[in-house]
Amino acid sequence: MTALPPLPEMILEPLVRAALIEDLGTNGDITTRTVIPAGTRYAARIRAREAGIASGMQLARIAFRLIDPALEMRILRDDGAGFEPGDVLAEIAGEAASILSAERVALNFAGRLCGIATLAAAFVAETAGTATRITCTRKTTPGLRLVEKQAVLHGGGFAHRFSLSDAILIKDNHIAAAGGIRPVLQAVKARASHMMRVEIEVDRLDQLAEVLAEGGADVVLLDNMDTPTLREAVGMARGRVVLEASGNMRLDRIAEVAATGVDYISSGALTHSARTLDLGLDF
Repeated sequence: MTALPPLPEMILEPLVRAALIEDLGTNGDITTRTVIPAGTRYAARIRAREAGIASGMQLARIAFRLIDPALEMRILRDDGAGFEPGDVLAEIAGEAASILSAERVALNFAGRLCGIATLAAAFVAETAGTATRITCTRKTTPGLRLVEKQAVLHGGGFAHRFSLSDAILIKDNHIAAAGGIRPVLQAVKARASHMMRVEIEVDRLDQLAEVLAEGGADVVLLDNMDTPTLREAVGMARGRVVLEASGNMRLDRIAEVAATGVDYISSGALTHSARTLDLGLDF
C-alpha cells in the first residue's frame, strides 16, 4: 500500500507522555535505577514474534525520545509495512537505563496498533476482486481513537467518523426519539449544512424504501441484515445512495458480503477485538 504521511508529533506526544507517566508512577523506574550502573550503554532491537503489519512505530519512537532525547532509534519497518516472525522492526541504541524505562510503553503501543493493522489487512484481503471498502467505527479505546483508526489505515482499511461532529449519522434511537424516518430526514433537509454528509441506519427493506423515497441521505447503513437481504438492498438502491453494511461483520463473512455489491463494510471488531501482536525488545 502507499505509505501514509505520519501524524503530527505534537498530537501524539500527549498520548505517549500520559502512558509514560502512568508507567513511571510516583518514583520512576526503581528496578533499573537500582541494578543498572550509570553510563551503561547497549543496543536493542524490537523484533516480531509473529507475522503482521507494522503500526505504532512512530509512537514507539516518541516514547524513547521522551525518556531520553539522546537515544537513537532506527525504524526498519515503517507503519504499513508487512513483516514476518523474527524480523527486526526497529533498533535503539544509547543508555541502557533509558531503553529499559521506555520499553514497555513503546511495546504496548506498537503491539496494540500492529494487531489492529494486521486484522484490518485480513479484512481487506477478503474483499479482493470487489470495489467494497473496509472501514472502522467509533468503538475504540477511550483516548486512543486517532491512533487506532490510523492503524486501520495502515492495514489498508478506511476510517469512519472520528467524532460526533464529523457527519450526521442517524441511528435507530434517533429515529425512535424523533418519531420516524420521515421526520428525521425532513429535519436534516431543513437544518443541516449543505457541506455535511448524512447517513441513516435501517434494518429492514421497507425502511430503505422509505429513505429512498424521502431523500436527504447520502449514505444508508444496512444494519444486521443477512446476505440475501443485503443483495436485495443493493438492487433497490441502484447506486442512488452509498450503502454500508454493518453488524455481525466477522472475518469469515466479509467475502460474501462484499460480493453483494455494498460500497462499505464497517466493523467495530477492527478496533475493539483486535489481538495485540507479540513483539519483543532484546539487548
